[in-house]
Amino acid sequence: MKPSFRVLIPLLFVMSLNAQSVFEKEIFPGSSENFHHVLSNMEKYEIQIIYTRIDRNAEQEPMFSRFDFNVDPQRYFYPASSVKFPAAILALEYLNNLNIAGLDRNSRVLIDSAGYSQSVSDDPDNSVSLFIEKILLVSDNDAFNRLYEILGQDYINKQLASKGFKDTRIIHRLSVPFSFEENKRVNPVKFFDGDKLLYELPFRFSFFENSISPSGQLKGKGFMSGDKLVESPMDFSSKNFLRLETLHEVMKSVVFPGAVPENQRFNLTPDDYNFLYEYMCMLPRESDTSKYNYRETGDQYVKFFNCGYDSIPFPANLKIFSKSGLAYGYLIDNAYIIDTDKNVEFLLSAVIHVNGNGIFNDDTYEYDKTGLPFLSELSKLIYDYEYRRQKEYVPDLTRFR
Repeated sequence: MKPSFRVLIPLLFVMSLNAQSVFEKEIFPGSSENFHHVLSNMEKYEIQIIYTRIDRNAEQEPMFSRFDFNVDPQRYFYPASSVKFPAAILALEYLNNLNIAGLDRNSRVLIDSAGYSQSVSDDPDNSVSLFIEKILLVSDNDAFNRLYEILGQDYINKQLASKGFKDTRIIHRLSVPFSFEENKRVNPVKFFDGDKLLYELPFRFSFFENSISPSGQLKGKGFMSGDKLVESPMDFSSKNFLRLETLHEVMKSVVFPGAVPENQRFNLTPDDYNFLYEYMCMLPRESDTSKYNYRETGDQYVKFFNCGYDSIPFPANLKIFSKSGLAYGYLIDNAYIIDTDKNVEFLLSAVIHVNGNGIFNDDTYEYDKTGLPFLSELSKLIYDYEYRRQKEYVPDLTRFR
């Protein structure tokens, strides 16, 4: 899929004053008993939902109405792999800001080591493009870690803050046992065109201050440390954090760059946007560059907002531009969802926590029983609501066909 790029004229962002009523009276009625059970215990499950309705005018310019359900921007949740999405966008922006002739997302990347438990990544196919493809297709942790090592803590967090995305704390690699100090140290990096060195980054140390302190960073009643149960809450104060609102607004900025305030836009080219759109909605089986086992992944793999298509291939008209996350019992998804046949479009972000025994790191979470069914049904409920909703002007979604 190669959608065309068109900058949209900025229009007024509208915050709904009756969001709770919209959810409870128009969206949630008719939900399953299990869905209702989760909603009736939403503090236990730490549910937060943000849904943005999109209306078009005669010129197809979008207007947004945002509806928040149980959203608390100061309440901690572990963002897991959802942090990979802003990192991917920032990596593209970083290369554009360098403005070096011949250097782009397809340039070969060598990730070197400066000690401190760092690892070398010298695959000749390495590039920022490949890292982003792996992140968006199968949520590859090593690919994120390599972007983290290119950018460093300081750049990631300062750039997001400069765009108005406050209280963001992306301060560690994923699935590697690095200490707080080791995560402040990032590898030397070299970019090449063939054998020609284009740009070189030295070893760097981050001076980013971890001063962000959301509520509820002590979680549960215990955690596993190796084979030992530690009977005290797990401390997430040195873990990554960002608001659900941040994920939602970053998604909106990428999908509708011309319809957000200028300071929230990323310095991306039209080709960068096309690249992101392609891989944000691509399914693993559709990849030309990296083939993945469809039996192992399926279309719903990393697509938690699957609009009810959780066991069969997605129809071609349903496109889910998203980046999800799953860890420590938290499930997060963040998406722009469209149906090009039924003219449905909306933005949706949500988080749910499923750790019934209150123990972390024991791999006993209710992902399949509770978390994934809830997010699937949530997206289906809003999809159905959007399908029924009367629109003055039907959205033109041909750029995503």
